[in-house]
Amino acid sequence: MDLSNRTVLIVGGTSGIGRELARRFAAAGSTVAVGGRSAQALADPSDPSELSELSELSDEGIGTFGIDVTDGASVTRARDAVLARYPGLDTVVTMSGVMLLEDLRDPAGHFEAARTTIDTNLVGTIRVIDAFTPHLVRRGAGTFVTVTSGIAFLPFPPMPTYAASKAAVHAYSEALRAQLAGTGVGVVELVPPAVATAGQEKVNPHALPLDDFATEVMGLLSQNPTPDEILVERVLMHRWAERDGTYDDLVAQRSQALAMLPGRRG
Repeated sequence: MDLSNRTVLIVGGTSGIGRELARRFAAAGSTVAVGGRSAQALADPSDPSELSELSELSDEGIGTFGIDVTDGASVTRARDAVLARYPGLDTVVTMSGVMLLEDLRDPAGHFEAARTTIDTNLVGTIRVIDAFTPHLVRRGAGTFVTVTSGIAFLPFPPMPTYAASKAAVHAYSEALRAQLAGTGVGVVELVPPAVATAGQEKVNPHALPLDDFATEVMGLLSQNPTPDEILVERVLMHRWAERDGTYDDLVAQRSQALAMLPGRRG
């Protein structure tokens, strides 16, 4: 993928990995926009720190749009606004996601977390893809970049629905790639490991530094042809655990984290 002359929308790009990738695409010479619920702060600056971060993106020439992927009408409005400003849009990255702890011994207590996770991570991804598919197909060229997780392939037991949602996005990406074959629209799946952003460095001291992750991702994206899956070195143990015969042992190790659930402490 030529990173120097693209028009990119990163949905979920107002913070964390998405924001860093937006900056990397812009630095490579692409035109970049980001969308997220945080972008509403530009119109309603109730959080000064958030407003400062978004203003920095605007100052860097990155467009910002409000979008709530759990609301179909919001996705439609955002699509129309983005295409009005960037009619040459050729790359859509779907980053939006939530990670919530769930104790499956408490069905009533965890169900709303499960519902929120599925609606954001899976259905939200589908809403965004559906919104922009006609545009990219009409162009006859373009790329969807879906974002899953190493947890899609090696579950983290305290977050069961997060794992399920990301595994579903993986399967959806595979099917989308097959259905769009011949249209000129490609589908690339980005599979992050734990990355040191949004507090991850405190929860997981082994999380990959954001700068290192972004550098490796951009290098992989720039390959020709672009791989169907963007797998940084740190995520390979997750992606290939079943193939390598390490899956059961690794899940058992990760199950020790169940002690972090409120109902399992003490």
